[in-house]
Amino acid sequence: MMTGRELIATRIGRMFQSGDLVNLGIGIPTSVADHLPEGVELWLHGENGIIGFGPTPEPGTEDVDVFNAGSLPASVIAGGYTCDTAMSFSFVRGGHVCATVLGALEVDQEGSVANWIIPGVMVPGMGGAMDLCACCPRVIISMEHLTKKGEPKILKKCTLPLTAYKKVTHIVTELCFIEVTPAGLVLRETAPGVTVEDVVAHTEADLIIPEHVGCMI
Repeated sequence: MMTGRELIATRIGRMFQSGDLVNLGIGIPTSVADHLPEGVELWLHGENGIIGFGPTPEPGTEDVDVFNAGSLPASVIAGGYTCDTAMSFSFVRGGHVCATVLGALEVDQEGSVANWIIPGVMVPGMGGAMDLCACCPRVIISMEHLTKKGEPKILKKCTLPLTAYKKVTHIVTELCFIEVTPAGLVLRETAPGVTVEDVVAHTEADLIIPEHVGCMI
């Protein structure tokens, strides 16, 4: 039985094709590296300067000099490339990264995302999310559907300071898979055992419900 985070990572892993250059952000996104479909070989990009990182190494086999954007142990695939942060973001700003997978605090029905600050809470900085949202054609949000207080994170309108305005293309949570379209948020799939009514009840944003809603696995 998969955990919610494993389900999110597995569903996102199915969105790509071999050869794609995909950025993985901090948190749930980094676990996508461990949940790719068999036979799919991606070039995974970390903003800290790795092009081609692989699965999480087994305990005891970690290399202290190799870590992902979240400062957790990582591996590098054959042919992988390391560089400084300036070169790493040249890949992003140059339009070479086909998708980014990011965590979020809030997403709204217009496709705007807030993921870098809660007012009054000390943070080290925005990081690279603004560049990634501005430059990647696909911005995939991976997050838990509700806050720790049980409040919806998919809203009619973000209340926190925005990272990007109308840039999100997909939202993946432990409850569902949503496509962001010009008409609004389309519920494409639900998690096993989760009904459309469950998703609607836990989402503040308006959802477009097509005639057929698939299953995430």
